[in-house]
Amino acid sequence: MSADLLKIERRGAVAVLTFNRPDKRNAMNRAARTALRKALEALKDGTRAVVVTGAGESFCAGMDLKEQALDRETGNQTANTEWRDVNVAIRQHPAVFIAAVNGFALGGGMTLINVCDLAIASEKASLGMPEISFATYPGLAGPSTQLSLSRKRAAWMILTGNRIDGRTAEEWGLVNRCVPHEELLDAATEVAERVAQFDPVALAACKRAIDTIPAAVTDWRSAFDYGELTNAAIREQTEAQKGGLAKFGAGERNSGQGRS
Repeated sequence: MSADLLKIERRGAVAVLTFNRPDKRNAMNRAARTALRKALEALKDGTRAVVVTGAGESFCAGMDLKEQALDRETGNQTANTEWRDVNVAIRQHPAVFIAAVNGFALGGGMTLINVCDLAIASEKASLGMPEISFATYPGLAGPSTQLSLSRKRAAWMILTGNRIDGRTAEEWGLVNRCVPHEELLDAATEVAERVAQFDPVALAACKRAIDTIPAAVTDWRSAFDYGELTNAAIREQTEAQKGGLAKFGAGERNSGQGRS
């Protein structure tokens, strides 16, 4: 059943999603993609932070290439569109997504890391785009990596097909932190719990702003204007900003304030 391909654990406003095809390196077949889309919809209500990880030794090995080969034989060419829509849904989701990269993250696994808002890698993580080895440009992993890394570093991964480890991914800025393997899930969950204490309207607005600047807004004045409009929109939807500023002005600490 597709439900068995994705484990969902709820911890208050935090959810942990675990890809559960360890014998296939958590490659995303159609059933797994469908399960993930359904989970994303279900987690729009009351979930503020989502940890994404994989069962076994892999985070996600990308698309299920064997299934894609069968699809081509039958004329079914929807897999790439389906996978693109899943990743776009993560970017458009109001919750903050944290990738807990526990092992192999190849092709589409790289895309998942890139579309997550934050990422923590295990020292055992191995990230790469092998598509050049079969005469293919990584159609989703390539663009998302090029949006995330400098040109030379993105080119290194795309043109050589070489993998990088978790420490290198941290050094390059592809993930926020690299931690010992046994500490990975606790570290990711700790970040998720910190994020989940903040106002959901503000989190969603900040997430949109991070995507908009500098991707669509590139000059300073327009960026500052966008910032003011973002805060005005937050004030229209929630009293949290007003209350938080009042406490700050009175010398009281807000939840999560002042932590490193």
